[in-house]
Order: sequence, then structure tokens, then C-alpha cells
Amino acid sequence: MSWFESLILGLVQGLTEFLPISSSAHLRLTAAFAGWTDPGAAFTAITQIGTEAAVLIYFRKDIARIISTWFRSLFTASLRSDQDAKMGWLVIVGSIPIGVLGVAFKDQITGPARDLRLTATTLIVMGIVLGVADRLAARDEEGGRHRAVRERKTLKELSVKDGLIFGLCQAMALIPGVSRSGATISGGLLLGFTREAAARYSFLLAIPAVLASGAFEIKDVIESPGHITWGPTIFATVIAFFVGYAVIAWFMKFISSKSFMPFVIYRIALGIALFVLIGMGVLSPFAAESAG
Repeated sequence: MSWFESLILGLVQGLTEFLPISSSAHLRLTAAFAGWTDPGAAFTAITQIGTEAAVLIYFRKDIARIISTWFRSLFTASLRSDQDAKMGWLVIVGSIPIGVLGVAFKDQITGPARDLRLTATTLIVMGIVLGVADRLAARDEEGGRHRAVRERKTLKELSVKDGLIFGLCQAMALIPGVSRSGATISGGLLLGFTREAAARYSFLLAIPAVLASGAFEIKDVIESPGHITWGPTIFATVIAFFVGYAVIAWFMKFISSKSFMPFVIYRIALGIALFVLIGMGVLSPFAAESAG
């Protein structure tokens, strides 16, 4: 991988990680259209550490409060009913599905699942799901002639059951094209949560999964050197951090008053375009297949 490739892929990772459009799909497609080799699952997992570092800094006060209260609640019974202590457990519970499924289906995720026809399908299907979820949220918020405005749930009302459902939605993002934030936010909206609550829990829930995935990939790369070029990968990770931080700040403001429909339209259009290009023979389903 060249330094120019790492610059572009770092920008793509930072721009797309937190938007409901799938960063893994865009990294793969960027490589395919540029005629580069697929950066691969290891590159994706390691650069995601950069974007996750942006989450840690952006939500640093919330995260510090949650960790501190959760840890103290292990020894102080009165703190166990505190919302921050509960959130600590809910992040742990919600992280279980992706941990189990990620290990169980690792070979499929890094192999057959990287077929661009599957990516196109998931872009379209999850785009439709996000559109339906967003429309239901809008109906509750706006009401109508025959419908009263319905108050949506906040994170204070998040239950263990909700956390597991969020976790299962996050696990779907193991398939390229689904989008971690898109799946978890869609799940949250369908469960009746506000856009802001669904997005905030989605970002917090991603922290253990992304850091664990990155750590495992780094371990594998150290044990089998040659699968990744460290200099450009670290450079891409740094770029992804700075761009990702800016995107988080923008996205949290955007969702407070805007619809997800622009992302829905983009996902569906991109998925259709992929099918057309593959059908015409312009693009191979295995274009930019990783050699590593």
C-alpha cells in the first residue's frame, strides 16, 4: 500500500465510519474503483481504532462517568441503581452478540462475505430498513391529523432486552455493506428510541467491539508479518481519527433535527449502481480482492 492510498482510505474511513452508509463497503469500493488491492479486514479493523479513539475523546466525560460509576457500583450497593452504572452493564451486555458471532464466523466475514453483490444487496436492504425506521420516528415526533405526538424513549428507559437487540443489530455489521451505526440506529428507532438516544448508545456500544477487533487483528499481523504495511496503515489511522472526530460532532447535531432520508437514498442508489456495473461487466464481484 502506498502513502497516497493510505491517505485516501484514511479519509474514507473517517468520513464513513459514523454515518449509516458502511465504512467497510466504502473502503472496498474505493479500492475497487481506483484499481487498488482491497485493503482487507485487518486494515479496516486497525483504522477503526483511529475513529474509535475519536469516540473516546468526543464522549470522554460520559465514558469516564460511566466507567467510574460502574466500577464503584461493584463495591457500593447504593450505586447499582444509578443510570451510569446501568449503562456500563448495558454496554457489556450489548457487546456479547458481536463478540460471539465475530469469532464464530470470522472465516466467512473475511472471505465469501466480501463479494460485492452481497455488499450491494445489504446497502439496499438496510437502506430500506433505515428509511422505514426513520419514517416511524418522524410520525411519532410530528403526529398528524388523526395521530397525537408520541413521546419516544430515552437512554434512561434502555433495558437489558433492548441492549441485546441493539447488540444483535450491531453484529449484523459484520457483513460488509450493513453499517454498524446504520444497523444499531435503525434497531433503536424501531424499538421506539429517539434519534439522539439511538445514536449515542450506538457509539458507546461500538467501543468494546472495535477496540477488541483491532487488538485481535494487530496480534494476528504481529504473528504473521507481511500481511500489512505498518507505516501507511498507522498514517491512515491518524487521518481517520481527525476526520472521524469532525464527523461525530457534525452528525450529533444533524440527527437532532434532520431526517436520515439522504442516507437512505444514497445507500439505495449506490447499491443499484453496483448491481448495474457488475451486470454490465464493468466491475467484477471480486474486484480489488485482497491478496493478504
